[in-house]
Amino acid sequence: AAADSSPSATLRRRDLCSRGIRLAGKMRLDVIDLLDTYVERQGLDASTSVAAVEGVPAAAVEHWDEQTGTQRLLDNLMAYRAFRALLAQMLEEQREQLGEADAVLGRALAAVLLQVSAFAYHLEELLQLESRGPPCDEGAGPPPPSHLSLFERKLWGLGVLRELAQWAVRSVRDLRQLAKPSPGSSSAPSMTESP
Repeated sequence: AAADSSPSATLRRRDLCSRGIRLAGKMRLDVIDLLDTYVERQGLDASTSVAAVEGVPAAAVEHWDEQTGTQRLLDNLMAYRAFRALLAQMLEEQREQLGEADAVLGRALAAVLLQVSAFAYHLEELLQLESRGPPCDEGAGPPPPSHLSLFERKLWGLGVLRELAQWAVRSVRDLRQLAKPSPGSSSAPSMTESP
């Protein structure tokens, strides 16, 4: 299995993974801050339970440890592409509903949207390294159902942000897993790395 990954490719993958882990970690913190702001500005209760968001793959995976690295990357990429569309939609609605009145929430949403876009791009780079070009982007995900009341749309937004926070946690796990040397290439114990 060592033949397919030259040392430089291995190093590049490790570098991309560690950068991705930092990006995902930062994104998670920002999403958690955004959740607080969102709940407060929309007059919601933080403990409100919300149904799963249609169009976004769930971050929880039953057989997580059985997935290949490529599969993990593809799952992540699909999710973040969906989030990119959903957040853009939320930002659009935010502007329509509140105008510039709530600049704080708008800015926070826009900042997270930028991070999601950057992270999706990062995942595409990793997929290219795995000699798998990223699948073509099917365009925007499903918009929120238009028949929802304003309150239901607020809850929908809450669901989107909560799921995004879960994905940020999962992405860190996925990238850590990917950064490990493949079992075939090193039978010797790997060098211990500082955390």
